[in-house]
Amino acid sequence: MQHGPAVRRRKLGAELRTLRTGAGLTSGEAARLVGWHQSKVSRIETGSSGVKPADVRLLLDVYGVADPQLRELLLVLAGQDDTAGRHHWWHAYRGVLPPTYRDFISLESQASAMRTLETSVIPGLLQTPEYARAVTRAAVGGLDEDAGDRLDALVEVRLARQDVLRSQPPLELSAVLDEAVLHREIGGPDVMARQLKRLIEAARYPQVRLQVLPFAAGAHIGITGPFVIFSFSSTSDLDVVVLDHLTSSLYLERKEDLQAYTEAFNTLQFHALSPDDSLDYIAAIGDSV
Repeated sequence: MQHGPAVRRRKLGAELRTLRTGAGLTSGEAARLVGWHQSKVSRIETGSSGVKPADVRLLLDVYGVADPQLRELLLVLAGQDDTAGRHHWWHAYRGVLPPTYRDFISLESQASAMRTLETSVIPGLLQTPEYARAVTRAAVGGLDEDAGDRLDALVEVRLARQDVLRSQPPLELSAVLDEAVLHREIGGPDVMARQLKRLIEAARYPQVRLQVLPFAAGAHIGITGPFVIFSFSSTSDLDVVVLDHLTSSLYLERKEDLQAYTEAFNTLQFHALSPDDSLDYIAAIGDSV
């Protein structure tokens, strides 16, 4: 169980090790080809030390990695904005975004699929501006007089994140919503009514699978709290589970953790309403708001 930077280093190192062995090189041979000491390659592969994007590019060249998507992902994990050195959009908000949130956005922007269980609020990728503002206001309550500017910036970030659903290829989003999410009135009746309508619209996107876990399902494996599973098309070794807490996020990378949360999500989907029935359920709740 680790925080974002540590899990990125370990995953990056593990993938570089796989690429090296796939190229038929020992760590010593790889080190000689790039003019390093063997211990530097070992430290990078174990994640015990950070690595500069320029060093990652050297290793990828030596290992013959030409896949642009894989190169981009590994360079982002190494801390580079993209392969052309351009800043990603969220860097404009570095002053208001905590490091753990920036790590989350970085993973979200590179992932090919996202599975999420939500037990309290609508997923950020599906929130309306008014709902996002109400949720964010609650999260940043008690700040000083600059809170208004920070609130505006955080809402902008939340809405900008939604571009991953419109990118090419788009992020594939599978979400299971506890019914409580649909009844918790955030922002007032009008805001909630528009938010439920937005859910119905988004659920019709081919890349979005939305299911409701009704109260009738009783106790379920997700009652311990929400979670997110990010998957990457280039390699499953980079998949990660993210658990959010009030002041930080935890990242689970071990295969047994990924398997446990994947099985939990599959179980939740099984007990949830079908996507079509979920739309009808949301519409019925929306009519009563």
